[in-house]
Amino acid sequence: MKKIFNLSKIILGAGLLVFTMNSCKNEPKHEDPKEVAEDVNDQKIENDAVEDDADYLVDAAEINIFEIEIGKLALQKGVSADVKKYAQTLVTDHSKALDELKELATKKAITLPAAISDDDRDKYDDLNKKSGAEFDEKFIDMMADGHKQAVDKYTEISQKATDAEIKLWTSRQVTTLTTHHDVAKELKEKTEGNK
Repeated sequence: MKKIFNLSKIILGAGLLVFTMNSCKNEPKHEDPKEVAEDVNDQKIENDAVEDDADYLVDAAEINIFEIEIGKLALQKGVSADVKKYAQTLVTDHSKALDELKELATKKAITLPAAISDDDRDKYDDLNKKSGAEFDEKFIDMMADGHKQAVDKYTEISQKATDAEIKLWTSRQVTTLTTHHDVAKELKEKTEGNK
């Protein structure tokens, strides 16, 4: 009787193991939207220079998508009127830039990410955990640092891209990004002065 009981425990355990393994296989695998876009471009583009331009546009799209999402979050959770005004500017300007970028990418047959990247999702989630003045301060810090990096990235693209339209579009964006960076620095100084 004991042997039958132990045997049934082994069979039940094996059955649960097989069920668990099969259910894990059936779960959809999450892929980073940025990596998906890069992979699609790598597969369809054979020219290295065009592939580099595609990577530049993917990077530009990643920046715009993040700025739109983080701006929307600040509109919801921001406390100060300055933060909300700045957040609205980000959403408006980056939405316009993303629309233009999508049009340019379509014209060049380049695939862009459809959603926020995994790295940016982590930053978004970290910011979303904050509230009140702490949220405003973290948001402004992120925007000052992020827009400095965006200005550098867009400047690089405008210099290194081989496609004239891509160069022109990114060089025009540098002015807007520089303005966003300057406003973020002013807000950061103002926030630090209020402590």
